[in-house]
Amino acid sequence: MAEAAPHVVDECRGVLFVYSDGAVVRRAGPGFATPVRDDGSVEWKDAVFDEARGLELRLYRPRDRGGRRLPVFFYYHGGGFCIGSRTWPNCQNYCLRLAADLGAVVVAPDYRLAPEHRLPAAIDDGASALLWLAAQAREGGDPWVAEAADFGRVFVSGDSAGGNIAHHLAVRFGTAAGRAELGAPAVAVRGYVQLMPFFGGTAPTRSEAECPDEAFLNRPLNDRYWRLSLPEGATADHPVANPFGPGAPALDDVELAPTMVVVGGRDILRDRAVDYAARLKAAGKPVEVREFEGQQHGFFTIDPWSDAAAELMRVIKRFVDSDGRFD
Repeated sequence: MAEAAPHVVDECRGVLFVYSDGAVVRRAGPGFATPVRDDGSVEWKDAVFDEARGLELRLYRPRDRGGRRLPVFFYYHGGGFCIGSRTWPNCQNYCLRLAADLGAVVVAPDYRLAPEHRLPAAIDDGASALLWLAAQAREGGDPWVAEAADFGRVFVSGDSAGGNIAHHLAVRFGTAAGRAELGAPAVAVRGYVQLMPFFGGTAPTRSEAECPDEAFLNRPLNDRYWRLSLPEGATADHPVANPFGPGAPALDDVELAPTMVVVGGRDILRDRAVDYAARLKAAGKPVEVREFEGQQHGFFTIDPWSDAAAELMRVIKRFVDSDGRFD
């Protein structure tokens, strides 16, 4: 009997296809057509931050900065650790708006994706990108960055999976050793913005249990991302997914920088993010939640020019302009 031809066993948004023989096929772009809205007010370029792994990041800065040094704002893209890229138009549009509206140097790194590179690969790459920025503050750094950036005012944000990365970076660099690794006080993270962070757990939350199938991020896709990205045999209570799960590191002694957690009222991830913030706040950490009623997962990158996205931008700008203080 002839062997059956390999067939697709997992698929993510028409971009990632995993076959029965273990082969992985990716499409270079997203499964949707979105024009890039670049009016020329922001300049950008790509740079390599990990030559050994071929990883790049995209840098943005306002063309007219009046000779000022600008805060640095990291944006780690989403995609369930399985898809996404700094080059995708939704990421490009959001970063163009961040640079223009915040008046910031925006850093948008790529990172290794699952299932070819399972967690914690993406988190390690996120740290490498932040350390790359720190290196630019030293002699021999890239002048394009060094002449524009205020390295003492770094903010780290991430969307969905990127929000998860932001949490792990806050833990790693929220210790004396971590701050020294970055080169404090010359390089300092003033705050974190977790945009609908991608956390998991084996016990379903209410927002997961009640999530409709037609949601932009629904439960089958949510679970598929974890199955493809977690270490083989791990559950969603693994420490990279669940910050308070069995085996997760204690956060009592971590000096977290001020952290804003943004949630959408219709997002499957809402309840986990709200619980995450509540637990940290109860432990005395400077954490606040900003909820956008009626908004679904990723509303600000799906349409960066919507009224809700504009309000989010104003909230982030106040946070950055005040060096991590809450309203």
